[in-house]
Amino acid sequence: MMRALRTAATGMSAQQINLDTVANNLANVNTSGFKRTRIDFQDLMYQSLRVAGSPSQDRQNPTGLQVGLGVRAAATQKIFSQGLFEQTENPLDCVIEGDGFFQVTMPDSTLAYTRDGAFKRDSGGNLVTSEGYLIEPAVVIPPEATSISIAGDGTISAQLPNSSEPSQLGKLTLARFSNPAGLISQGKNLYTVSAASGQPVVSAPGTQGAGTITQGFLEKSNVSVVEEMVNMISAQRAYEVNSKVIQGADKMLEIASNLTR
Repeated sequence: MMRALRTAATGMSAQQINLDTVANNLANVNTSGFKRTRIDFQDLMYQSLRVAGSPSQDRQNPTGLQVGLGVRAAATQKIFSQGLFEQTENPLDCVIEGDGFFQVTMPDSTLAYTRDGAFKRDSGGNLVTSEGYLIEPAVVIPPEATSISIAGDGTISAQLPNSSEPSQLGKLTLARFSNPAGLISQGKNLYTVSAASGQPVVSAPGTQGAGTITQGFLEKSNVSVVEEMVNMISAQRAYEVNSKVIQGADKMLEIASNLTR
């Protein structure tokens, strides 16, 4: 079988994964806190028909003869650049201006991390995510609380009955990672720790490199529709070209098989 057939097939497979990645980015263009994914490619092994520097009669070959065997999708990487801010009417909406993640307590008591600050109150007054997962550290907002305020350092205060001054209800903290690209996406705007991400460094907002919190805003997706459309067209054209290579290789095999007729 001609090498071109298998090589072009790896190119089509890689571009399919590329298009899948672009499709997911575009699908989440309006997802709060979403971070776009970039795909990295690597060339595959090479078949050496002649090694560079090998002797040839009374001289030395200055170059070798190698044939590449295709490409593969090597990695997908989350790009944690800051998204645009969108002002909302919800006093519980929070945005992180800078690095860091909100901490979320999962049903199995493990921690997950998110950039999505669209918080709500459950029936018990607990501060939760849109999925109902508790924010860590836990914050309880009494039903009678009014004028809820979230300061840049994460302090949550509210006006309570029979109190002339706002009462402090709790304080949000942020987690930072040495390699946030190593976090594992779990869906629902959540990430979990991996060996590559390193362990979280938890601190108050505005300290130890963590960003500050702004109330009444949400961080929009950092997906650029124009850029992703260009990537989609590029993937489509690359896929088409690789299919043409397969057609060309098949035609050459047909010609070669007809030589004996």
